[in-house]
Amino acid sequence: MKIFSEIFIVLLFTPFMLHANVMNSNNRKQKDKPRIVVLTDIAPGNIEPDDMESMIRLLVHSDLFEIEALIATSGWNNSGGDYPREWMDSLLVCLSAYEKDLPNLMKRSGQTSFLSLEEEEKSQKIGYWPSSVYLRSRTMSGSQGLGFARIGSNNDSEGSDYIIRLLQENDNRPLWILAWGGANTLAQAVWKMQQQYSETQWKGMMEKLRVYTITDQDVGWGERNNHLISSHYWLRKECGKSLRFIWDESAWLTQNEIGSKNWNEYAKHIQGHGHLGRIYPKNKWGVEGDTPSFLHVMPMGLNDPSVFDHVGWGGFFQWGLSADGETSCYTNIDPEVKRISRKYEEYFYPAIFNNFAARMDWAKDGKGNRNPVVYINKNSQPDIIDLAAKAGKKLVINASKSYDPDGDVLLYKWWVLPEAGTYKKSVALENADADRVTVTVPGDLGRETIHLILEVTDTGTPALTAYRRIVITVR
Repeated sequence: MKIFSEIFIVLLFTPFMLHANVMNSNNRKQKDKPRIVVLTDIAPGNIEPDDMESMIRLLVHSDLFEIEALIATSGWNNSGGDYPREWMDSLLVCLSAYEKDLPNLMKRSGQTSFLSLEEEEKSQKIGYWPSSVYLRSRTMSGSQGLGFARIGSNNDSEGSDYIIRLLQENDNRPLWILAWGGANTLAQAVWKMQQQYSETQWKGMMEKLRVYTITDQDVGWGERNNHLISSHYWLRKECGKSLRFIWDESAWLTQNEIGSKNWNEYAKHIQGHGHLGRIYPKNKWGVEGDTPSFLHVMPMGLNDPSVFDHVGWGGFFQWGLSADGETSCYTNIDPEVKRISRKYEEYFYPAIFNNFAARMDWAKDGKGNRNPVVYINKNSQPDIIDLAAKAGKKLVINASKSYDPDGDVLLYKWWVLPEAGTYKKSVALENADADRVTVTVPGDLGRETIHLILEVTDTGTPALTAYRRIVITVR
């Protein structure tokens, strides 16, 4: 299995950033990055390499995320005991390697300098590579223990207090908490907010919150099926549907499984590429099981992460009863939902890997392939596009202004994603492999929606793809 060139990969459109003013070559002002907080039970590679692998992948995509905090906290890796504080050194090792690779990574977008630390802390635009100084200033310790029994006045940490501070900021963007280990640090923050603020105030702060958990790791490995003692259970029970809580039980397993089966590709295209590649550890149980959490949030035009059944690189989720049998959340635990999620996880996996491999080329050589820039009509932003059409009429959608920053030939693929739309019958597409597609809008389309996906793939090495999603409704 070669580097996955035949299946379409992706990213977005940060081709030429002119320096720290964060404008691209078309002089378009870039959008704000999505805000993320990572809760990681990162460990030395000889103990459990999984989190370090995912951290390295996150760092070579850090031009796409506003990394608000990297918080070392409890999880499965500490086998039911408290998180060993010395394991945080693994985070610092990753940041040191990132710092050494930054001069090469910045060449990908033409960035030649950094914002001041004060400016970096305000907001960052898509395409901006954060300084290592900024990332170190956002690296801290969280809750060291497991389970909701630890929540309370003796469980405060720098990480839990910092989450409260982030939720208080005058910033309307969602704050994504990505739990690579347990979410005890987040639960402590919510508990403290309840003690310090009125119900209206703390629930108002919670409106910004989004949570993506890689299974439920707030219990010891030996008690991994005893969800009722987890702080995740407490969060869902306490907050109900007002907490946008994703419990993934599919994407992380797919990533681990396929990554392990294809480890030779990681050894060839990831390990040894740049300073980050030199510290990328050999897998033990799986490969990068935590990576789907930030793939779900990645701003690529494929999905709106706050719409959980859109289907994207991080999986597919629906509101339903969780595995604890008592609380509900957005999850893929149900067998049919998991089947759908797995189908797309397998479909997108080659694209996801190619995207990683191309960025590791930049870390190593300061050059490599870049993703196409996709235009729908005159729109090149990665937002979801809503189009109103007349039932029974033909709708032409034009992507001919799309281009490749490296001058590669572009290949087009348009397809309907039925699980995300509400119209379940077939939809006729003409010229689905051209830069203009003609959609025959069904005559019986009422209030339903049709989700049309465009993949634009270049002919570079590795082949990279950019996506757009068009939601069609009746005018």
